[in-house]
This record gives sequence, C-alpha cells and structure tokens, in this order.
Amino acid sequence: MRRVLRILFFCIIPFKLLPILVAEELRIATYNLNNYLITDRYVDGRWRPSYPKPEKEKAIIRQIIKDVSPDVLVLQEMGSMGFLHELRADMAREGIHYDYLEHMEGADRNRYLAVLSKRAPEAVLKHKDLNFKYFEGREVVKRGMLEMTFELTCGTKFQLFAVHLKSRYTDKKEDLQSSLRRVREAEACRNRIIERTHDLGADKYLVVGDFNDHPSSATMRRFYRRGNLEIGALVPAADSRGELWTYFYEKESRYESVDGFVASSAFMPMIKSRCAKIVDSLGALTGSDHRMVYLDLIEPAPAQVKK
Repeated sequence: MRRVLRILFFCIIPFKLLPILVAEELRIATYNLNNYLITDRYVDGRWRPSYPKPEKEKAIIRQIIKDVSPDVLVLQEMGSMGFLHELRADMAREGIHYDYLEHMEGADRNRYLAVLSKRAPEAVLKHKDLNFKYFEGREVVKRGMLEMTFELTCGTKFQLFAVHLKSRYTDKKEDLQSSLRRVREAEACRNRIIERTHDLGADKYLVVGDFNDHPSSATMRRFYRRGNLEIGALVPAADSRGELWTYFYEKESRYESVDGFVASSAFMPMIKSRCAKIVDSLGALTGSDHRMVYLDLIEPAPAQVKK
C-alpha cells in the first residue's frame, strides 16, 4: 500500500523487540494544465474569445490526477484562486482530497503557479521580488517562485521550489524565443535557491516545474551549477514506452522535454529508483499539451532497538 508505509518485522529475542524497517513514501508531481482559466481559445474548431477551459479537457486532467494521486501536486497555468478551489472540490468529489493549497500570484496576472497537497507544509515563502537586468532595464521573474518546506514522518525535512519560466513567445526581435530572458529568470531563481539552501546549511531540496527549455539548454544549466558550486542534477524521466518528451507543440508537430525535477545531490538518494515517470494515459494530450511528471520519495528510518 502506497502513502505512509510502516512495515514492521519483529524478531523476538529475550526482552527485545527489533523493528527492521520503518519507511515512508511520498509522491510529488508537476503538471502544466494548459490554461486552466478564461482566455481566447479554439474549441471544437471554433474561435471562442474569453472562454473557460472546456469540461472535456478538465475531465481528462481530473482522471490523470486521480490515477496518479500525488501527495504534492505542483501546477502551472492555473487561473485565479477560484479555479484552484474548483479543481480541489472536483477532485474531492472523485475521492482525492487535498487539504492544503497555495496560489502564487506573480507579475503574470493570468497564469499562476499553484500547489495542491495532502501534506501540510511546514513553511511557505512566495518569492515575488526576483528581478534581473534585461537589456537597458530590469524585469521580474514573471511567475515568481514558490518555496515550500515539508517534513517526512521520520523527521527529514526538504525544500520544494516551484517554477514556471518564461515561454518562448516574445515581442523583442533582439531576444528570439525569449532565450535570454529565460536564462536571466533561471539565474534569479537559482541565486535565491542558493541563498535559501547552501547559504543556510540546507542540502535537501527539489526544483519542480515547467522550465520551458530542454535539459542541456543554457537555462537548465543554471540549475545544475554556479561556478564550482554544484546545485543539482536533472532527475531522469520516461514514460511506459521509454519516451522522454513532456510537451507537444501541435503547430509545429514538435515534442520536447521541458517539465520535471532538478534534485540536490543529498536529495537524489531519497528518490525511488532515482528517476521520475511521465504519464502517458490514453487521451492525455486532449486535457493539456503537457504531460504530468511524478516521482516517489522513500526514506527508510534507522532501525531502533526497543528493550
């Protein structure tokens, strides 16, 4: 049985009871919902201005969440707080209960970061002040960065940093596909992560979300290392067929790996099999142009002798 596993094998010896293993499992997922909000969109081949996400798309998203049942679900392209409450209520009606939620309002006033969680976070920080030099001026990280601290039953704490970096859309001819802006956003997030972890002596953390860039890009390299300082490594992810893509851009028939996790070296051993999984449910791309990615944490606690 998943969730909290308490597997106790007792060896009876004189006056002693020996627990061999106490373990806990926690599932974390990231999912870009593709405009879970009101926006202009095509629906069944027709242009619909200021139109909500169609119910058939929402139904597929709910089914995927229900099938995976993550304990901590990091969301991108969520609408206003009302939409997050709607999704939580809909999931509750389908038997998946999230007692805790967070909604991150950044400079982007349409698409937000959000988290649904079955586990109460120990601490939450919303980093809205991240900024960087961009040509002749300064800009802010468009969706900000959401930091949450969780504690496992065994006492181990870790930090989760949720991000959704700038898309490739741009109106600046001098920055094609917003490549420079995305790198600058990554640097601003990376520097804050270092301040919140390495500088404070914390070594277990996970960067989660939609990075809008490929694993070997300049954007992603910002999360791997700064100079001689190792920050983290990409958690390998694949679907049931061994395919690695998480996003499909229909206009150009392009498949890309842009969603997932970067884990610190101390955090990586806590990840089951040291890899993540990409959901390839039938019809998944009808619900969103991104596929959910998830991983399982499992950390055995030290055996204790009880006299």
